[in-house]
Amino acid sequence: MKLHRAIVVDDETFTRKGLLQLMDWQACGFEIVGEADNGEDALELISRIHPDLVITDIRMPVLDGLELIRSVLEQSTEHPAFIILSGYSDFAYAQQAIRYGVHDFMLKPIDEGDFSATLRKLSERLHREQQNAQRYQNHHAGGLLETVMMNPVDDVVVTQWEQQLRLGEATYMYYVLVELNDQHPWRSGDDGVMLSLFQFRELIEQALHRLMDGKYPLYVHEHRNRIGLIVPDFFLGCFEGKVEVFMKALQREIEGMKTLKGQLGSRVFVYAGKPVNRLQDIQQSYACAKEAVLHKYIYDNSGIVVYLREGMPPLHYKTIPQDVLDRLTEQVEELRLDELRVAVDYLFSSFREECYAPEAMKMSLHQCLLSIVRVIHNMQGNERSLQSLEPMMNWQDMNLSLGELQRLFTAFAEESGRYIGVLRKDCQQGGIQHIRAYIEQHAAENISLKSIAARFYMNPVYLGQLFRKTYGVYFNEFLLKLRVQEAKRLLRQTDLRIYEIAERVGFGSSDYFVTQFEKMAHATPSEYRNSLSIGDESERAGE
Repeated sequence: MKLHRAIVVDDETFTRKGLLQLMDWQACGFEIVGEADNGEDALELISRIHPDLVITDIRMPVLDGLELIRSVLEQSTEHPAFIILSGYSDFAYAQQAIRYGVHDFMLKPIDEGDFSATLRKLSERLHREQQNAQRYQNHHAGGLLETVMMNPVDDVVVTQWEQQLRLGEATYMYYVLVELNDQHPWRSGDDGVMLSLFQFRELIEQALHRLMDGKYPLYVHEHRNRIGLIVPDFFLGCFEGKVEVFMKALQREIEGMKTLKGQLGSRVFVYAGKPVNRLQDIQQSYACAKEAVLHKYIYDNSGIVVYLREGMPPLHYKTIPQDVLDRLTEQVEELRLDELRVAVDYLFSSFREECYAPEAMKMSLHQCLLSIVRVIHNMQGNERSLQSLEPMMNWQDMNLSLGELQRLFTAFAEESGRYIGVLRKDCQQGGIQHIRAYIEQHAAENISLKSIAARFYMNPVYLGQLFRKTYGVYFNEFLLKLRVQEAKRLLRQTDLRIYEIAERVGFGSSDYFVTQFEKMAHATPSEYRNSLSIGDESERAGE
């Protein structure tokens, strides 16, 4: 497979060079063909070598990452994929890049495994796009449509194509996108069949032939993960002259079709751009159809989205409120299934009712995923053992309905809750050794039975009883012994002052330290240190 060309843009030389050395680029499907330390140089490099991928930092001198992306998008209809590198402090700023369709965000410092997975996934996507582009060239009508939509074409030539395709008979026409949803490897049971984009196109053509009785030529074009078609007004004669009635009929026809392997069993979404009067203007309708796609989750119930001339509902690029995230995570931890399902319903209803942009919704679900995984990590668990994790990690490049996505997320939340319950039980039954090790490691810090119980998701009273039962001493006695032992070591091996040693071993007050030390050692810290000196002198006198 041919390697995709990539450039790296970062003003920090150490970061840039480190990234180049960190990755096995060829194994991920890429080769590095250039690098730049600012956005302005990167812009010139992109225009000169036309890379497939640009990996860029956000904050750079001269021209920052967002301005670089915006400039590239404005200058060409063919542009590379973008991966943004950012720090946590850039998160809110990076959200703006959602509007520019960046492929992914990677947080610094870069994790080699995560970045490799992202690159491989992008390499596969780019390869699929290249294969599709090749098929476009082999399909005459699709090639004509693509040329009209993507490039300036002489009006005389377009008029000839109109006559050839019988579109000259149309008073107006729509560009319509048809999308097959919920085709993924994690579908429950054996319901439905998996189709390639080419097979889906064949189904659409069959459905159109039936709806049109084979009277008209078809104007069908394969996009990356959808099928596009021109719907002239004479297609609508049997559908009340309304494009939405035609779209609904096409949707029903496709969803009801049977393939050689059985029932389709998937949802079909249909999006229409605004009507235009000439083939020369079909690009405008196509652009509006793509905008309609961004509203798919708002119209999830019907799966029909028609671009509105007076404007579509404004999309919101935001993430879910922190209190909603906290409440959802808590319900996962406590496995209150009824309340958890209500919370998930509320979350997905918010996506629809508050008009979340698809990318904003993806980012919100990623927040939920990270919050739940963080709990599992804190409990020494391995999230990779969850069967429902893979769908939530890999659905972003697939066409999923909101309902199917909610089903997958609910399965992940419930499985995570059950797993957390197992981890909690293991911690309570056999994890006391981990707790002791934690206490020994952090004895000099401001820890308490309550804080440790919270960290290990236990009731503090129960933890105190379990600790005494296991080790024969109360927690406070055990902690005091550790601190006094460390204080003795410091008294023997250093010349630190008493108050300095008190701070080192975790006592906020030197007076309290002296009191507690004397209880344990039957001598004050000074007396203990002096006794060491006396012993040394006696030893020397004996010599």
